[in-house]
Amino acid sequence: MLGVSFYRRIADNRFEATPYTRGPWDARSQHAGPPAALLGRAVERQVGRDDMRVARLTFDIVRPVPVGRLTVSTRVVHAGRSVAIAEAELVPDGEPTAMRVTAMLIRTAAEVAPAVAYDGAPEFPGAGGEQPFFPVPYDIGYHTAMEYRFTAGSFLDPGPATCWMRMRVPLVDEEEPSPLTRVLVAADSGNGVSSVLDWRQHLFINPDLTVHLHRYPAGEWVCLDARTWIDPDGVGLTETALSDRAGPIGRAAQSLFVASR
Repeated sequence: MLGVSFYRRIADNRFEATPYTRGPWDARSQHAGPPAALLGRAVERQVGRDDMRVARLTFDIVRPVPVGRLTVSTRVVHAGRSVAIAEAELVPDGEPTAMRVTAMLIRTAAEVAPAVAYDGAPEFPGAGGEQPFFPVPYDIGYHTAMEYRFTAGSFLDPGPATCWMRMRVPLVDEEEPSPLTRVLVAADSGNGVSSVLDWRQHLFINPDLTVHLHRYPAGEWVCLDARTWIDPDGVGLTETALSDRAGPIGRAAQSLFVASR
């Protein structure tokens, strides 16, 4: 990994976003992947039980998350024996809440259910799967902090796509990303890899993200098999099947706000 991260830690719940968090729409705003992962990280730490696994996260992206300093606050809403509910929110300095998450964690137990055979993992590409990102007018951003390899489609070809992604930089400085972090950094890219509209003529921004996981990924790579539907009235939906090299791990969904530039 490069000697840089998405965030620099200032205190336990205080962070400064680096230019690697910048999204493709505005150099002043973050791509939603890194802040989603930062909120997921906070939930894992707040619940603090090794026998609990995050099974569902629902993110509301209330407003663009600026590239700057921010505070993450968390609380446990319900701490049951088998199920826990936790909430976290991200507040930029001097601004209202920009993003929040409600997470459900479910207790695990070894060999409590028989193993299920899946169809297998999507094809893993070689170096030839690398495709250019949308043209971005700055050299450092989310587009350079992630590695992309396509087995179907591309950023510049409209329609469904299958893209493998991994982090080039850690989420937080001097910290190894957790498996949940690796999923959440990537999952918000479903609408980008499977866009059905010309990015030069339209915005297609997601104000939410929901991720369901039946297991965490093994290894650095996460696969997004995504497709997008858009109504002529400007409301859309992206659905993404999430996998690692061993097979399926879960699903993600994004509502879309669509507008002409």
